[in-house]
Amino acid sequence: MRHNKNYNHLGRQAGHRKAMLSNMASSLILHKRIETTVAKAKAVRQFVEPLVTKSKEDTTHSRRVVFSYLKQKEAVTELFRTIAPKIAERPGGYTRILKTGFRLGDAADMCIIEFVDFNEAYTLGIAPAAAAEAKPKTRRSRKSAAKKTDAVEEATVVEGEPKKAPAKKAAAPKAPKSTAAKAAAPKAAKKTNVGKKM
Repeated sequence: MRHNKNYNHLGRQAGHRKAMLSNMASSLILHKRIETTVAKAKAVRQFVEPLVTKSKEDTTHSRRVVFSYLKQKEAVTELFRTIAPKIAERPGGYTRILKTGFRLGDAADMCIIEFVDFNEAYTLGIAPAAAAEAKPKTRRSRKSAAKKTDAVEEATVVEGEPKKAPAKKAAAPKAPKSTAAKAAAPKAAKKTNVGKKM
């Protein structure tokens, strides 16, 4: 029989359970996504969704009520400043639980709990693989971009008279040191602070 089993106690005493749910909810608010077990994720969803609804009304009283549950200033600020404006039109269901399989150690059912409006792959309608490919894979230095703009400026011609290119210093190309020269050069003695007063 399941008489009066209103919520999952998660095998913890009340104080431990409240502290754990508070920490998990704060991590979810700050990082927008956390990985945990399905049982804990369902408990966190029950814990955090009323707080998100409370954050739609930005008053001192609602901030104090939310702070009494979360106990972290950074999480309360993040909730009221970034999350609340984004979910203002949503009537509920602010989080989703995505099952990820079973944990290797104890075969616990694992999942990811995340905010619905903060997953770009879902909100923009782009497949997760395409979202990863959208970012450029190469890292270019700012110097190469500056050289390109200089080359474009030099190539532009004003009507009637050509633009003079700025005089550049002639830099001799540096010859790379050969490995034989490196091997032949004696190694410098390593400096130490032994015997010196600090």
